[in-house]
Amino acid sequence: MIMMNCDIKDINLADQGKNQIEWAFKDMPVLKRIQERFIKEQPFKGLKLSACVHVTKETAALCVVMKAGGANGILVASNPLSTQDDVAAALVKHYGIPVFGFAGESVEQYKAHVQEALKHEPDIIIDDGCDIVSMLHAQFPQAAKKVIGSTEETTTGITRLAAMEKEGTLMFPAVGVNSSMTKHLYDNRYGTGQSSMDGILRAANILIAGKTVVISGYGWCGKGCAMRAKALGANVIVCEIDPLKALEAAMEGYRVMPIAQAAKEGDIFLAVTGNKHVVDVAHLLEMKDGVFVANAGHFDWEVNVGGLRAHTTEIKQIRPSLEEYKLKSGKSVYVLAEGRLVNLVAAEGHPASVMDMSFANQALGMEFLVKNRGKLENRLYTLPAEVDEEIAALKLKSMGIEIDTLTQAQREYLNSWDV
Repeated sequence: MIMMNCDIKDINLADQGKNQIEWAFKDMPVLKRIQERFIKEQPFKGLKLSACVHVTKETAALCVVMKAGGANGILVASNPLSTQDDVAAALVKHYGIPVFGFAGESVEQYKAHVQEALKHEPDIIIDDGCDIVSMLHAQFPQAAKKVIGSTEETTTGITRLAAMEKEGTLMFPAVGVNSSMTKHLYDNRYGTGQSSMDGILRAANILIAGKTVVISGYGWCGKGCAMRAKALGANVIVCEIDPLKALEAAMEGYRVMPIAQAAKEGDIFLAVTGNKHVVDVAHLLEMKDGVFVANAGHFDWEVNVGGLRAHTTEIKQIRPSLEEYKLKSGKSVYVLAEGRLVNLVAAEGHPASVMDMSFANQALGMEFLVKNRGKLENRLYTLPAEVDEEIAALKLKSMGIEIDTLTQAQREYLNSWDV
């Protein structure tokens, strides 16, 4: 019997979940190397960890590594629909890590689970979207005083942390993992690109080739999504507010235009901005009959699904992650994954080999904060470049790839101005 405070769907799924976690770990060689060192050095011994991250087999691997390093951890789901219930059960039964989260939980249950993370009285925090950190500052500022620091996985979370820093309200240092090159160049571009297309295909089972795919946002995630849509044969339109990113998209061969214009041309829409209502009601009403609309940003308000309901006569569940919104005009809009993260709700998120690098950044970010306890200002940090290089070097080694090194003469040349 499991004598542990937790809130999961079914403990009987634990053995299946254990197989999933072990399968993921086989494709996470960088995290394995870090785990081996953490077991010896115990950098988090005696520290309480609260993590609010998508409960997937890859996240489970990170939690196991942090526990191996001495952390007394608790994991809560960062999204009401993305939890893999078998993985949650396995963490509780086989790894002794309390989990609060299950697929399909209500928003109220989700918030209650984040409260559990705060009740844990963490010394260190792993966050995805700044949910723990923002709630901690808003509701329990006294508890925030004992926190050594936090790491943040997403662009959305970093935006929120930057706003807190600017206001002078951030009460401890935070590491923006998403700012590391080995995270945003690799995870955001290749991970989000592949997993978002995977989610769209699983939810709708449609042919991408020949269709017009509209990507709102041309950051690293948007670049990956546009790249993969194009590779599948789509005609890609990019909508942007940044002239430099818009210019880059045009130079890559994509059509660039405002969303109000793209709304009339697209067959599939994917929002990847981290902002609110980038695909708004006015755009949705202008779309062609039978369009598919999805979101790959952290929060579920990039596409204004809530506002669309006022113009709807019927909402019909077509497939597990596909709803048909029948509009008063007679047209239909197909909403994927309820407007939530399509790559995690309709699919399984990024492959383990991608999260290997992202979660290596998380683990080393935590170590950086603990090692520099009392030395850092209450602001947003990026991991040192040498940590990025270490992760990239470990990944290359695991792939059997060797690279050149500078000769002594080349080093001297690069460090000299008198040539």
